[in-house]
Amino acid sequence: MARVDGVKVFLPFSSDVLDLSEEVARSFDIEYADATEHWPDSADSCEFYVPSYRFDPRVVEVMRSMPKLRIVQSLTAGVDHLMPYLPKGVTVCNGAGVHDAATSELAVGLMIGAQRRLADLVRAQDHGDWDQQMAGAVADRQILVIGAGNIGQAVRRRLDGFECDVTMVGRTARDGVHAMSELPDLLPGADVVVLIVPITDETRGMVDSRFLAAMKDGALLVNVARGPVVVTDDLLAEVSTGRLRAALDVTDPEPLPADHPLWHAPGVVITPHVGGASDALWPRAYRLVAEQLKRVARDEPLLNQVSDG
Repeated sequence: MARVDGVKVFLPFSSDVLDLSEEVARSFDIEYADATEHWPDSADSCEFYVPSYRFDPRVVEVMRSMPKLRIVQSLTAGVDHLMPYLPKGVTVCNGAGVHDAATSELAVGLMIGAQRRLADLVRAQDHGDWDQQMAGAVADRQILVIGAGNIGQAVRRRLDGFECDVTMVGRTARDGVHAMSELPDLLPGADVVVLIVPITDETRGMVDSRFLAAMKDGALLVNVARGPVVVTDDLLAEVSTGRLRAALDVTDPEPLPADHPLWHAPGVVITPHVGGASDALWPRAYRLVAEQLKRVARDEPLLNQVSDG
């Protein structure tokens, strides 16, 4: 996108938080816009749009009424929710790097919580029960992280001090990373399997009955990727017998209906897709948006492009 003074930009936060030089700032006409609470009349002139970080269809539906839209900078790593509403010719950039800290923290937190029975202990506290019994640990365990991108590597770094053995798996083999094709050999030895892969044709339904059957008895599945990576009925069949356990930040369907049996399955902990929902998001989001605007002003290639229009 060539530099044009006065490019209209819609942000879901104040531009005051962005580290922009006066020269760069003069290239843009920036307005606050959150389709869930405030939508400016100037939407028909917006060229650069940052949708609000809210799980609300309104923040993406509005793109259909933005005829001059050229760039969408998502604050989420996945952009599959944007695509059905995206006008032709629009460049999409994802939020890669924005959620590394928050999501990897939750992945490790779910792992520790499941191993140390924290959910059971909180329920015991509600009833005043002194539930003192031996629990599992992360130390000395074999941890298999499936997904060797930014967040997967952040999970690995956070596990460095836990005295466990971490094996990374990615789409292709490289230094320190095994290939997906090696999973049949790796799964039986893993005490904890962490999923942090993007949703693609290859990963949708990847964790099915065969995958789960290959996991060792008592193993823990941690999903901080996308719900459809796991075949819910197949997982439910395994956890219902007590053979496997699961800690899930994402589910399929999502939101999980209140009467869904997964809520009450033994050995299952569920959080409501909050992997990236921590205040660690904002400084990283501000840096990314500021960098993208600088690149637009200088007519330089954008970061994190997943669609070039």
